[in-house]
Amino acid sequence: MNGVVLPAWLDTLLAIVERAQSGLLRLWHALGLTGDAHGQPAWPWSHRIAGETLLIDLGVARQLAWTAIAVALALAAILLALPWRRRRAALLTIAAASLLLAPWPAPALLFAPAAPTSFHAGPTGFSVEAIAVGARIYGQHCAACHGDDGRGEGPLAATLPRWPPTLVGPLLGRRADGELFWHIADGMRDDDGSLVMPAFAGVLRDDEIWAVLDYAKALAAGEGAKSAAGWPMAVPVPDMTIRCGTGTPRRLAQWRDGQRLRLVAFDGSPDRIPLEDPRFLTLLVTTDGKPPESVPQFRSDCAAVSPQAWDAVARLAGVAPERLAGTELLADRDGWLRARGTRQRKGWSDADLLCESGQAGKPPAGDKPTADGLTALLLRMDAEPVRFVKGGIVH
Repeated sequence: MNGVVLPAWLDTLLAIVERAQSGLLRLWHALGLTGDAHGQPAWPWSHRIAGETLLIDLGVARQLAWTAIAVALALAAILLALPWRRRRAALLTIAAASLLLAPWPAPALLFAPAAPTSFHAGPTGFSVEAIAVGARIYGQHCAACHGDDGRGEGPLAATLPRWPPTLVGPLLGRRADGELFWHIADGMRDDDGSLVMPAFAGVLRDDEIWAVLDYAKALAAGEGAKSAAGWPMAVPVPDMTIRCGTGTPRRLAQWRDGQRLRLVAFDGSPDRIPLEDPRFLTLLVTTDGKPPESVPQFRSDCAAVSPQAWDAVARLAGVAPERLAGTELLADRDGWLRARGTRQRKGWSDADLLCESGQAGKPPAGDKPTADGLTALLLRMDAEPVRFVKGGIVH
């Protein structure tokens, strides 16, 4: 998986566009000009600025950037003209010229159709519990068309008016979560208006639809790791309940606190005892979701106590649950899964990196090259952070 590589100015432009639209949505909602859709403020317009177009068409992005600068200049000139009578004519001329000379992008390229849920965010937190719920619902309602592996080749696929799209690949990363939610809830139609996917709003609860999306991300990651030796889109560490020693159970998101993380699938076998390592926090994932009674040489004693954690990690790693023991996943300081180590490998290397940012980075000054493959991998993860843009929205 290659993360989205953005020029600095495009990165800034996308963030501004997203914040402007989100801010406008919040303002409209606060003023009572738009209601709620599926529990969150509804986008009231039929179109939105197509951030996904800006990602793939730098020409349109440059036009929008220069137009934004021209509009800002015009507004500044107008504000100055209000109190400055002597220069009012000149300032208003500058404002008019800025607006006239701005390279306004073609509306057909700049805007894309929107749904009321376009800017919705999933409330499930990409947890192992949500992935488990999503797996069950996917098997009941989706696999017949999209296939157990998500490749769109289910037993009913050939009977449909349009072949189902594959979920394995960049598809999920190109669509905003809120719009994927809408497609599932409201159904999908072709250009002639014929129904090609039924609406599930009356069949599934909102939280179940979000859970299906969480499972789809895990499914895409696992299948990508199997076939292409890489995750097709950046995926975060799934949230789960953990316990360290005899302490009170808590959620992983509260424990990690910006540290690198190593997930180790541990089945109790003595030959798979992970050694403690100060370079990251180590978390054991067990088959039954119970901490091992005693793990010699492992003083951290932190383990997942979510029963669904084993299957969720297996899905993300692209490994069958019965063969998961000994598999390790590494996450960077920002919580993105980056590398996978299997029990067959000896030592870590760049080949274990399944999520590359694509951004050339440099280790901190003063660091010396090292022959330790794991250290080199961790330094690369730190130097090349993932900048994830999904459906044109910065995550």
